[in-house]
Amino acid sequence: MDSQSLKSQFDIEWEQPVKIGRYNGVYSQGVLYIMVPIQNWEETELVELYKMSNHLYAHGDQTVARFKQARNGSFIGKYQEEPYVVLYNEHLRVFNTSKMGRKLAKFHHRGRLFEERVEHISRIGQWKELWEKRLDQMEKVYHGKVFSQPDDEFDLEFIHSFPYFMALAENAIQYLVDTELDDDPTDVDAGTVCYRKFSISNWGGEVFIKNPFDWTFDHAGRDLSEWTREHYWNQRRTYETGVHQFFQEYQSINVLSSFSWRLTYARLIFPLHYFECIEDYYLANSEHNRKLQEEKLQAILRGTQDYELFLARFYELAEAPVRTLKIPSLGWV
Repeated sequence: MDSQSLKSQFDIEWEQPVKIGRYNGVYSQGVLYIMVPIQNWEETELVELYKMSNHLYAHGDQTVARFKQARNGSFIGKYQEEPYVVLYNEHLRVFNTSKMGRKLAKFHHRGRLFEERVEHISRIGQWKELWEKRLDQMEKVYHGKVFSQPDDEFDLEFIHSFPYFMALAENAIQYLVDTELDDDPTDVDAGTVCYRKFSISNWGGEVFIKNPFDWTFDHAGRDLSEWTREHYWNQRRTYETGVHQFFQEYQSINVLSSFSWRLTYARLIFPLHYFECIEDYYLANSEHNRKLQEEKLQAILRGTQDYELFLARFYELAEAPVRTLKIPSLGWV
């Protein structure tokens, strides 16, 4: 991106370039602008993101990045024949990691007030299908490795460990299916703006900003489970207090239903961390990246018993009203 393109198409003066996550940006007259390539996005998806970002901002979330209109009235610019959009935010602030539960609950509450139909970026009700597809793909890779009889250390560890994690994934799918069959959603289970994969890094960095291109539309349990998963792996020895505090804070805004607790738990059972490690290794484009995934897999395999213990204690740590709401646990944890 160059200064002439931004000036001619979006009337933005190039002052101070900056990197925001994986995107290029620029500060200009106290406003942060972020340039987002959109080659892989459908127009219908962009429209939904645009509407959701405007909705959240209108309902008081000043950390949301909105779409900037170009001089010609469109929201899409072109640089070297490639389309892009510009996001902007004029309320710049430093991210504070305190009270993450309340912050996420407020974000979800505002997202539930979005009344327009979301079709193209929605993942509501699709977890079972997506998990089964991911599991099937991984199983094909597994059988291919078994058939080729490799001697590579990572391949061997994958072959030895996959049956265990396949069983874990099948348990997650069954827990999800039972939840959808036996339990009834309440108002708090309505679809909301979520992250494709929520991480504290989505909100951290140089400035506290919420990028619509990180979003999807889903059940809040998606973000609750992914925050919990990340916190567990980052704070292996001290995660208990953080999990307890996070759900206490979250429920000061949004009280979770039985359906919410069970969806959150199902997602924690599904071994996404393992699947991503295997996928990232085989897709890695450098020896350095492969080495990182090798180390990650070693940590995951060493921690299987600890993660089982975490799953066994999750409802207790989060103070879920298991007896009152008659929330079932896994029989083997």
